[in-house]
Amino acid sequence: MAKSSDPGSIFSGGGISFITGNKNGRFSYGYSTFKGKRASMEDFLETRISEVNGQTVAFFGVFDGHGGSRTAEYLKSHLFNNLSSHPDFINDTKAAIVEAFRQTDSNYLNEERGQQKDSGSTAATAVLIGDRLLVANVGDSRVVACRSGSAIPLSIDHKPDRRDERERIENAGGFIIWAGTWRVGGVLAVSRAFGDKCLKRYVSAEPEIQEEVIEGVDFLIIASDGLWNVVSNMDAVGIVSGISDAEASARKLTEEAYARGSSDNITCVVVRFDDM
Repeated sequence: MAKSSDPGSIFSGGGISFITGNKNGRFSYGYSTFKGKRASMEDFLETRISEVNGQTVAFFGVFDGHGGSRTAEYLKSHLFNNLSSHPDFINDTKAAIVEAFRQTDSNYLNEERGQQKDSGSTAATAVLIGDRLLVANVGDSRVVACRSGSAIPLSIDHKPDRRDERERIENAGGFIIWAGTWRVGGVLAVSRAFGDKCLKRYVSAEPEIQEEVIEGVDFLIIASDGLWNVVSNMDAVGIVSGISDAEASARKLTEEAYARGSSDNITCVVVRFDDM
């Protein structure tokens, strides 16, 4: 059940579900989202448990908007539906993720025609199918796993100063410059994103995907950079390790990020895998 005492408070919720084909079977999840010091809320999240072609599938996503909330809200509403309806979703999940991300970006940009203000969003997603875990990210929202107490990054932030990202942008005719932080065209602080039609030639929505076996993973943390800007991967894992409830741990991460001075919206999802 979601909890929120006032418009400025942390909003949280969670649940418990089962994945058929996974040895552990049961997992719990919790989420927490907070406007924080920003004037408006541009983060969105999605948690979805669904049956696709006879298999139970879980989807978790964090979407961090910039230039407004339109893109992030669109991803919350459409990305999983586009992915789960892809004909190869179960049999070739990686290819389906790439195509669904690309199609969702294209559909969004088509709907944005005529909009004067440009907006965009990151996406960090985790898909559970049986005993498989597939993580896909675009931008600087991040997914971190815990194995035996160690923090294992399952995504690498797409920042303009990453060597391969800089080369990709420059090869496409773009440039990055320092403007408080490294920015594409002096504007955007991430090198991959959905939306951002004015920079689309350089700012790709192509995801990087990492596949893992769920066995041995204690929990996942999926969060916007409102957390990661002030809390390290290892610190985040340490916080969650001490709290057995997924929703409570997501709230604690959010509270800790705010206490450490995060100036951004803060959104966290925690997924715990429980032995049966």
